Order: sequence, then structure tokens, then C-alpha cells
Amino acid sequence: MTQEASTRQGVLLALAAYTMWGIAPIYFRALEQVPALEVVSHRIIWSLILLIVLISCGRNWGYIRQLLRQPKQMAILFVSACIIGVNWLVFIWAVNHGHMIDASLGYFINPLVNVVLGMLFLGERLRPWQWGAVALAATGVSLELYQFGSLPWVALVLACSFGIYGLLRKKVNLGAQSGLFIETLVLFPVALGYLALFANSPTSDLSQNSWTLNLLLLSAGLITMLPLLCFTAAATRLPLSTLGFFQYIGPSLMFMLAILVYNEPFSLSKGFTFVFIWAALLVFSLDALRQHKRMRKAKRALSQ
Repeated sequence: MTQEASTRQGVLLALAAYTMWGIAPIYFRALEQVPALEVVSHRIIWSLILLIVLISCGRNWGYIRQLLRQPKQMAILFVSACIIGVNWLVFIWAVNHGHMIDASLGYFINPLVNVVLGMLFLGERLRPWQWGAVALAATGVSLELYQFGSLPWVALVLACSFGIYGLLRKKVNLGAQSGLFIETLVLFPVALGYLALFANSPTSDLSQNSWTLNLLLLSAGLITMLPLLCFTAAATRLPLSTLGFFQYIGPSLMFMLAILVYNEPFSLSKGFTFVFIWAALLVFSLDALRQHKRMRKAKRALSQ
């Protein structure tokens, strides 16, 4: 396969991944009658089952056994499992309780949180434009604090949890399938125990549900894995800097769904917060584009 064809495939896969993440709220809204903790439990269980099938097909159990014998890696994955579990729970709760706009705000903020985490924990230095982007985002969050007397906790929990999750996964440096298998394996006893012993909602007994509702619950693993597999395949075909420009597709689609389809209220004060966040992302993206061009020029100069 030529480099051009590989890049084209990468672009299509990235578009598919971020589009699926952006329209995922449609699926979770279809499960509105199911408590969020119950949905997360199904998501963990069916994701683990699907991962077992995928790892078996790829004959990767030897690698998994090696990973299980590494205490440091396992400790990091235990923490990342807990964090992604919190992220999933808050996201599903937000979507089904009229906070989809806040959820989209969280994923708009996430790239800027990643920059700050890189500075704090990876020794990365922020460029002047990145400092400006972070300052604009902080102003937007502070504006909401001033207007409402409280922080946009849904957005901040989603942004920070996903940012910390990404940082931990960077530390272990594992493939998506292997890492997610260990994480869902860690969470599996909790999810199964909750469904078996504590869930007492009208939807907790699968034998009493409609077949359409059970089909939706059983699809939770596929909804989790399909965009992740597309993203992983895209990441192997595209430079990380290029892939980063696709990350705003998801929260943009989520924002439009909240406003145009689910009619969530969008106040003027909330609008000001988004203006600052979008301005921050514009500055952040322009800086990334400038840096990308500089790196390409430097590579050309070295090759000559």
C-alpha cells in the first residue's frame, strides 16, 4: 500500500471514530430508562466479552499473560480502569439527565487539559500560544463560576478524567485492545456484582425487558469497541499532530445534538463560556499547525 493510500485510509478511519463518539449520545439516550450505573455495568461486561473474542482471534493471549506478570503495569492499569469507569458513568449520567452540552464542553476542554498534564507530569514546556489558549479556557470556566456560583463539574470531571486516563495509558504504552482488556477485567467483578446483587431497577431483570432493550444493552460492548478500533487503526496511519485536528468532531456533533435534537437550554452566559473555550481551541489549533509546519521544514532541511 502506498503512503498516500495509507493516509487516505487513516483519514477515513479517524472520521469514522470521532463521528461515532460524537453521535454515541443517541445510543445512550435510547437507554434513558436504564440507570447510568446499570448501563456502565453492561458496557464493562459486554466489552470484556467482545475483547476476549478479538484477542482470541488475534492469538494475543501470550502477550496478555506477560502483562499480567508485571506488577507496575498492572497497578497503573488498575488506576486507569477506575478513572475510565468514572468517566463512562458521568458521561452516561450527563447525557440522560439533560447535561449533554456540559459533556461536549468537557471534551472541548480535554485537549487543553492534556497540555497542562504534559507540562506537570511529563516535563513538557508550553509554548506562548499554548499558554494563551490555557488562559482563555481558564477565563471561560471562571466566567461560569462567576455567573452561577459553581463550577461546570460535569465538564471538568469528563475533561480531567479523560486527560488523566490518557496520561496513565501513555505511561504503560500498550495497545488499545490489551489495555482495555485489563481495565474491563479489573472492573468486571464490580459490574457483575452490581447487576447480580444490587441493581433493583425495573430494567435490571433481562428476562422482563423487551427484546429491543436487551439488544441495546448487549450492544454496549460494540458501541465501546468499534470507534476505539477505528481510532487505533487511524493512529497507525496518521501522524499524531494530524490526528489531533479530528478530535473536535466528537464534541461538535454532541453539541449540535444537544441543541438541535434534544432541545437542551443554551443560556447566554453558557454561550460566553463556550466562546472563550472555542477561542482557546482556535489558538491551540493554530499553534499546532504552525508547529507542524516548522517540523516539516526542519525535516526537509535535514534530508537535503
